[in-house]
Amino acid sequence: MSAVQVPVRTRADAGAMSIAVLRIATGLLFLWAFFDKAFGLGYATTEKNAWFSGGSPTKGFLGNVHVGPLESTFRAWAGTWWADTLFMLGLLAVGTALVLGIGLRIAAIAGSLMMLLMWAAEWPPAQHNSLGEATRSTNPLIDYHVVYALVLIVVAATASSAIWSLAQWWSGLPLVRSNTWLR
Repeated sequence: MSAVQVPVRTRADAGAMSIAVLRIATGLLFLWAFFDKAFGLGYATTEKNAWFSGGSPTKGFLGNVHVGPLESTFRAWAGTWWADTLFMLGLLAVGTALVLGIGLRIAAIAGSLMMLLMWAAEWPPAQHNSLGEATRSTNPLIDYHVVYALVLIVVAATASSAIWSLAQWWSGLPLVRSNTWLR
């Protein structure tokens, strides 16, 4: 009777699986934000304030920006149809791309831009807002938006889509084959 050969996992395998888990978890984070804001699941958004009930996913956050050089711009954007639509489509598209492991380059760019804008809206360098209140910023440069953007960049720059994804199918599509930036 011969012994069964068990494949040996390497550090590279473990690293690739870890990045794939990070990719999927981050994708689920974006998708959760989308579904909670779209349907008002009662966590960050109540049912009456849900996007599909006529609520605005940007009005509360951007409407209460009282800090930073873009303060008035962000408040002007709050609750506009185009800001709501772009924000929600961004959450859905980035989350879906990450979970499925497809279009990671575009997802990293779009998601990082979204995180940069949200970082600017919270403006962590400020200790006080324009109303004189403490911002409760814990770090003037690196906050969770920066960390999420870095995660998006790492996920797109590594082979994280090679594991537990639809990347092989996606890469075989004629449109993606002729436009490698879509990978």
